Amino acid sequence: MPTRNRFAELHPDITGWRRHLHQHPELLYDVEETAAFVVDRLKAFGVEDITTGIGRTGVVAAIKGKTDTKGRVIGLRADMDALPITEATGLDYASTVRGKMHACGHDGHTSILLGAAQYLVETRNFDGTVVLIFQPAEEGGAGGKAMCDDGLMERWGIEEVYGLHNMPGLPVGAFATRPGPLLASSDEFEIVVTGKGGHAAAPHAAIDTTLVASQIVVSLHSIVSRNIDPIHRVVLTVGTFETDSTASNVIAHAARLQGTVRTLDPSCRDLAKERVYRVAEDTASAFGARAEVTWVPGYPVTVNTPEETAHALEAARAVSATVIENVDPILPSEDFAYMLEQRPGAYIFLGNGDTAMCHHPQYMFDDDAIPAGCSWFAELVERRMPAQ
Repeated sequence: MPTRNRFAELHPDITGWRRHLHQHPELLYDVEETAAFVVDRLKAFGVEDITTGIGRTGVVAAIKGKTDTKGRVIGLRADMDALPITEATGLDYASTVRGKMHACGHDGHTSILLGAAQYLVETRNFDGTVVLIFQPAEEGGAGGKAMCDDGLMERWGIEEVYGLHNMPGLPVGAFATRPGPLLASSDEFEIVVTGKGGHAAAPHAAIDTTLVASQIVVSLHSIVSRNIDPIHRVVLTVGTFETDSTASNVIAHAARLQGTVRTLDPSCRDLAKERVYRVAEDTASAFGARAEVTWVPGYPVTVNTPEETAHALEAARAVSATVIENVDPILPSEDFAYMLEQRPGAYIFLGNGDTAMCHHPQYMFDDDAIPAGCSWFAELVERRMPAQ
């Protein structure tokens, strides 16, 4: 079950685009050069319907099929932004910008969608409209939400939406996904504990915020083990712990904790939030201290709809001999979730081989995965919108 021959021919060109983008990473919404590169390539292919500035710096382009009938409208999404990481791969096309790196393969995703776009313009072997979505600020900036807030789905009449992400550890060119929750929600919290500073020799005259905050950390972890149904997946992590003291003989007046909560179930997400507030505030109160909790909502759960997941898997089986149909969900988060909240669709993993994991300074996107990714997008379009 091969990839399309056309993508084998285009492979060197697409690889060249990918490596160019890799050398010039941009962060969050500041992806002007990347977006301009995308627009230049689309114009060169003959795409005429191109709109910029959606979600601040996103690019949206529409490709019509063979007939003039309205047909189905399908959205295909790729993310464009990089990460604030200094690259350590030693590649001859490594990032030229210190402190910035495409350490999650978004350069690959963008190039794959560009390759699919060139093929779809050349062949137009479908009836309907393909909407290409090149999104900024996936890495913590909620660019997917920004594009939706700008009317992405309504303005282009998108009925279904699909995306892919490379996956280290999965064989190159293989695919994996599942219906239902695939990636977790991710929320952040900050807890500021205020007590009464004092001298280490007189703890009875102080309210020790280091002790109080430590007890809060221990108690927070009881939320997962004692409040969440064991069949559900929830991860709570306290990532930072600091006090306003820098001396060993000072009892700190205040302490600050920061952490994250990840889950695959919206009801567990709500319960975890309620329990973080309760545990922090009541634990502090028991010691005579005060805890102030700030909750920062992050990306929602990425939920694939069953029918569209079946379409995604059908296209994957036509492209690759290795397709995992009910892969275990994982707990990183993804702002494609916002698009899936607005329209039915599916997100799929594309194998990247035995490489360092995403967000690692030695991560490398495997260019051999490009033909499979392009073929999947093309196969999906032609199966969902067959030419009459």
